[in-house]
Amino acid sequence: MNMNFKRKLPIPMEIKEMYPLSLANEHVKHARDIAIKAVLSGKSNKFLLVIGPCSADSEDAMLDYATRLAAVQEKVADKLILIPRVYTNKPRTIGDGYKGLLHQPDPEKDSDLLHGLISIREIHMRVLSETGLSTADEMLYPENSRYLNDLISYHAVGARSVEDQQHRLTASGMLAPVGMKNPTGGDISIMMNSITAAQHPHAFIYRGWEVESQGNPYAHAILRGYVNKHGQSLPNYHYEDLIFLAERYAESGLQNPAALVDTNHANSGKKYKEQPRIAREVLHSMRYSPDIKKLVKGLMIESYLEEGAQKIGEHVYGKSITDPCLGWDDSEKLIYEIAELV
Repeated sequence: MNMNFKRKLPIPMEIKEMYPLSLANEHVKHARDIAIKAVLSGKSNKFLLVIGPCSADSEDAMLDYATRLAAVQEKVADKLILIPRVYTNKPRTIGDGYKGLLHQPDPEKDSDLLHGLISIREIHMRVLSETGLSTADEMLYPENSRYLNDLISYHAVGARSVEDQQHRLTASGMLAPVGMKNPTGGDISIMMNSITAAQHPHAFIYRGWEVESQGNPYAHAILRGYVNKHGQSLPNYHYEDLIFLAERYAESGLQNPAALVDTNHANSGKKYKEQPRIAREVLHSMRYSPDIKKLVKGLMIESYLEEGAQKIGEHVYGKSITDPCLGWDDSEKLIYEIAELV
């Protein structure tokens, strides 16, 4: 093979033993898991906000952001469940560029995956222990999920991964909810097939083991917009799109019909300041249609301390080095507005 095998990395159990989750934090996460699942199953009327930076590139800035978010969570606890995006893996369209904290704990240095494994566990643990908020991350590499599965309350499978068999089968064996994004081409049937696969049990090979999954009844849809054959971003959060998805769910027989709407990416054409407007439109559709209100369980919002994005090496504290995000002030206002409207 055309690979240089540099070193054997610790298995998940070894990393967990090095950085164990305390019993108190285990109880906090368990309670959060129950609350999030209750929303997705329709047992709770609360609304989910998976909110935070495009990528968690700085531990200090991420903790600062999550601490602010925790203070807001206390004020909207009767309406919203805030789940901080601590995205430590970054998919790259052409494969090049910053791939996230797992690959580069320091974005200005070379890849160091051993340090990265430790860094991603530490950042998720710190957010949980210091703010009481369990986290969300993208399941970009299914074989790595066990390094963090005791910490994460929400997994997202991205638009480029949703057709992949290993992602679907791994999702079927996870206890936490898994959101399946529609693919970049926009074919909703692919997303629905992925949800079906994730909700069913399977036998497969995982990390060198023959395993049997039990199926994940909390696998659900995420609408993130799509790109047409001309490379143009098009949305799929409008009223007609949500009704269409509700009808597909009704035909499917799937458990716990649920969807989150991603207010950025192709839905906004990566125009991050459009996110509040998109959130308002989705909430308006929910008020107008009982079917949409029953289906839509939350929003995904890209938000950080400073608005916009910067290049690696500019060193603006709390500003995204990947996709541009809403700044904190606008994000806080939007959270309170959403709490009033749901």
